[in-house]
Amino acid sequence: MTALSPVLKQATPVTVDHGEGCYLYASDGRRYLDFTAGIGVTSTGHCHPKVVEAAQRQIGSLIHGQYTTVMHKPLLALTERLGDVLPTGLDSVFFANSGSEAIEAALRLVRQATGRPNVVVFHGGFHGRTVAAATMTTSGTRFSAGFSPLMAGVHVAPFPTAFRYGWSEEQATDFALRELDYLLTTLSAPAETAAFFVEPVLGEGGYIPGNTRFFQGLRERADRHGILLVFDEIQTGFGRTGKFFGHQHFDVRPDIITIAKGLASGFPLSGIAASSELMAKAWPGSQGGTYGGNAVACAAALATIDVIESEGLVDNAAERGRQLLAGARERATKAVGDVRGLGLLVGTEFTTPTGEPDTATASTAQRLAHEKGLLLLTCGAYSNVVRMIPPLIVSAEQVDEALGIWSAVLDEL
Repeated sequence: MTALSPVLKQATPVTVDHGEGCYLYASDGRRYLDFTAGIGVTSTGHCHPKVVEAAQRQIGSLIHGQYTTVMHKPLLALTERLGDVLPTGLDSVFFANSGSEAIEAALRLVRQATGRPNVVVFHGGFHGRTVAAATMTTSGTRFSAGFSPLMAGVHVAPFPTAFRYGWSEEQATDFALRELDYLLTTLSAPAETAAFFVEPVLGEGGYIPGNTRFFQGLRERADRHGILLVFDEIQTGFGRTGKFFGHQHFDVRPDIITIAKGLASGFPLSGIAASSELMAKAWPGSQGGTYGGNAVACAAALATIDVIESEGLVDNAAERGRQLLAGARERATKAVGDVRGLGLLVGTEFTTPTGEPDTATASTAQRLAHEKGLLLLTCGAYSNVVRMIPPLIVSAEQVDEALGIWSAVLDEL
């Protein structure tokens, strides 16, 4: 008998039979309101009919056409279609499978394009689990511990996490930018710094949005020193935050973005986007992969973008996100230290009466929620933040349903 690795731990004991929209149905027939969305992946909900139809149709004609051997229509069509939604100037794309692969592709590109060895990441960021991506991840040691030595050339600067520091956002932003300048003076000279890698909203780090002054400060320093600015949009892209891409809230221009998760409604597909001029600086043969740009995944991505646009899901994410954030804040109890988010990324941070991270209460809240029919996840360095990530199709009634369950959970703590 074989079994899954004992190290793989489920957040809930639910075994799913099927999914539909915002709901998952367990093998025992019980229905759960899914506010995990596969960690932000099922952007159009479970088994959206248009995505299912596109994938089924594609499976009947071509499942896999390896993209450094042959071209196929879904890949070419998706490449063209992304031009309608990508930020201005990012007109060249490379496809892979996972978020980690996209990060590594972006890392390789910035080093090759600039000839510089170092990158700067920001404290609390999550970028993946492969060696380079894990080295760049600082949201928790569990992602990088136990397989050292890690990759050289990664330096960590503060993110303006005002709640953790106990400061105002202005104070936290002043500190973060001042420390970045100090890092560029003491640890990684600008002439040796290829790029800044940053999430618009820290994901695994605790659902902490950045702010306009911070991100524009990164852009100014990048321009001054010839450093590239890479936004990791793997969790925040494709409408999740109430804009098509998370960085668009902050009026800042990226040189590269990484994409995955919500792009294909659950099919494995990721990529990077840059200008044609920048992408051309990648060394010949440095981009490729067996499964990247899979035909079925590309067909699903095309359908996903069509659904996001035709059903107004970006606007829905903004409206339902405001409803969800306001409702979570209204229901906060003394066990809750902070409630924050952007669009359909909402986190509730649990703290002790003395302000320390309260992992146990967050875990209990997450467990009670699934027992009452609401699937949630935790995040944050101490796993003391319960996060809500519903599909972009979520309705006002479903948000109210989730908030009703959440209220009952908080009453029991």
